[in-house]
Amino acid sequence: MAMDLNDIHDTLVSLAHQAGEIINNALPETSGTGSKKNTADLVTEYDRAVEKMISTSLMGKYPDYKFHGEESYDPNTPLTDAPTFIVDPIDGTVNFIHSFPHACVALGFAVNRVPTVGVVYNPSTKALYSAIRGQGAFLNQETRLPLKGENVEPLSGLSSALISIEWGSDRGGPNWDTKVRTFAQLGQSKENGGAMVRSMRSLGSAALNMCAVAEGTMDLYWEGGCWEWDVCAAWVILTEAGGIVVDGNPGDWNPRLDGRKYLAVRGAPEKGQKEIVEEFWSNIQGRLDY
Repeated sequence: MAMDLNDIHDTLVSLAHQAGEIINNALPETSGTGSKKNTADLVTEYDRAVEKMISTSLMGKYPDYKFHGEESYDPNTPLTDAPTFIVDPIDGTVNFIHSFPHACVALGFAVNRVPTVGVVYNPSTKALYSAIRGQGAFLNQETRLPLKGENVEPLSGLSSALISIEWGSDRGGPNWDTKVRTFAQLGQSKENGGAMVRSMRSLGSAALNMCAVAEGTMDLYWEGGCWEWDVCAAWVILTEAGGIVVDGNPGDWNPRLDGRKYLAVRGAPEKGQKEIVEEFWSNIQGRLDY
């Protein structure tokens, strides 16, 4: 079967809106909530219901492609090079439970493990981010990203940067120590040896963090511990908006989709992107190991 990326895109947009209806009509009560690992790593009946609806629809229409979803993930069947739908039914479940309006459905499609089609929809704000590799990225299918278009400012170092970070659900061990010490290093004044970033934000959703970088309202996003379903859809949106994704650890400019460590940088002249990546890498305190 010939691969029709535009048809896949339109199907994912339709499914995102259907998923948004389920999410908006849900009652995010703790009675329907379970814990995967701890009180910061949650799943609700709606995560499962949304993923079931999406997987059933996609496998019915595209039986030759694989499906890789958060709630049905089997560690014995890792991501392959085959054309694969990579789905997070509700990215930002903690936000969803607290009615904090930063949760989304993230629908990605990868070929040879390269993010190729991406749709991210926040049903609370009605913001729909979408992209097809080689065709640009858009907000609500009308506004091309980044939002400032050709007037995007150059990157001028961490001291002028708004950075997105996340605490994650692993709250101990070497990775936690690396994160906390790096956050302190980023925020600390230059007089005390820090990077003195302009500020840091935590939206609680990897996909929405990356989309904020794509639209240019965030300059960078650094994360370790999230998964391919958290970033696949937003990855193609970001890169189509002129941004780049490198490894969350220093040195790797070509990270794996399933590498679980990412540094996303907004669209800007290439020289500035390279310089701010190297500056950020120099401030990482330790090494992320996932």
